Amino acid sequence: MTHFLSESESFSKVLQSLKNKSVLVLGHRRPDGDCIGSQVALTRVLNQEGVLAQAVNADPVPRTLQKFLRDTSILRPDEVTGDDYLIITVDCADHKRVGIDLIDRFPKVFLNVDHHVSNTRFAENNFVLSEASATAEILAKFFFDSGYLVNKNTADALYLGICTDTGQFCYSATNASVFEVCRRLCEAGGSPSEVAHELYEREKPGRIQLLQKFLASFRMEFDQRVCIGIIHDEFYQETGTKSEDAENFVDYARSMEGVEIGVLIEDRNGILKGSFRAKEKTYRVDLLAKEFSGGGHACAAGFNVEIPFEEFYPTLVQAIGNHLKVIQSRCSL
Repeated sequence: MTHFLSESESFSKVLQSLKNKSVLVLGHRRPDGDCIGSQVALTRVLNQEGVLAQAVNADPVPRTLQKFLRDTSILRPDEVTGDDYLIITVDCADHKRVGIDLIDRFPKVFLNVDHHVSNTRFAENNFVLSEASATAEILAKFFFDSGYLVNKNTADALYLGICTDTGQFCYSATNASVFEVCRRLCEAGGSPSEVAHELYEREKPGRIQLLQKFLASFRMEFDQRVCIGIIHDEFYQETGTKSEDAENFVDYARSMEGVEIGVLIEDRNGILKGSFRAKEKTYRVDLLAKEFSGGGHACAAGFNVEIPFEEFYPTLVQAIGNHLKVIQSRCSL
């Protein structure tokens, strides 16, 4: 059987070097499906291979993702005793994504596995495959290539990461290889229907009310080519929801006919978290996010700034306009 990835042998050697060592598998703050799925799957495989591995995240696991932990715990930083660990990060474009407290405590990263085009390759060993749809896709292919055991719990975690980061297999990074590795995950016991039920059929009334407020906030710019929505802090209080309940809301902004870039701005008392989503890779929203010290993928990126929303909005619109002009000039060459 042919291998998925040419880097698999090198990856396996790095994992084998960790036997009998203590390792922490870190993910990014405000974890999503790819982050949690990757942390769970890699931690499980490392433990199977004789590595003393624990998963750690600075933020709690979102409600809809908790079932995918199964028999693997994801610790909070204050639950980790001692500091003598080798550090692995998954789904982190740069070291700061794990959170400042973890960076201060564990300044060196041994292994970095990621698929963001903006990854800064901050570790001693970097496996960054930006053409992959998800970090979970990379890990799944490494595991299958190297013959590591992938059982149902691991397969579900990996499928979770791929399903969420491909937008249920709708994004442009979805290709035949993605479906092939998902077929292998199903053969290993993964259940697409169980994953879908946990992700998409457990909506809270408050989340629907929050979505209503977000949809009502839409502002259209550049002849309906850009849709920008805002979630103010009071929206969460009024609907009894949390920030995690706004996951994937930005896709509604992008989904409108004629819209090329969708934007979600989350206002937490003057601290703004922005998310960009584009329909085509040519829009390179990772470069747009970089204008605000952010980053991500060509079609999906984010940033954080500390400035009141109404003051920031004209700056945002101007940056998007300049970006669209650059993209248009490139496409006309």
